[in-house]
Amino acid sequence: MTKDLFDWQPPQVAVGYSADVIGRGTLDGKIARIIAQALRDARDEGLTRAEVARGLREYLGRPVTEATLNKWSSQGSEDHRIPLDAFIGLVKVTGAQELLGFVPGEFGLTVIEAEYAQMIEERLLDDHIEEMQARRQVLAAKRKTRR
Repeated sequence: MTKDLFDWQPPQVAVGYSADVIGRGTLDGKIARIIAQALRDARDEGLTRAEVARGLREYLGRPVTEATLNKWSSQGSEDHRIPLDAFIGLVKVTGAQELLGFVPGEFGLTVIEAEYAQMIEERLLDDHIEEMQARRQVLAAKRKTRR
């Protein structure tokens, strides 16, 4: 009945797919891989490609077919790239928020859940306060040595 202390995993703070999902190569290839992964994850949750296509049609107000999804998720289909609004719609329809981490990740940035933003800001403020207190102590020590 004793819990394994080493079994604990911290919550995932950053939103995005791992490097093994994104892979290497061209930008087009990386985008196709993350879209394919989002569609696989949706399927595992019981959402078919037909349902995703229907959801995208409703969200975007224009035709989106299963064939279109297949082209967007195929690394071999260079003529069909997902438009930005459809990318946003794909996140909305599938719930695959991991997609959101891809673009910032290409620039060395990270997407975090909103609930963690205040914790990070608080920690940054604590660091700044500690730095200011250390500076104040240095100034006080210099002032005392002059007396």
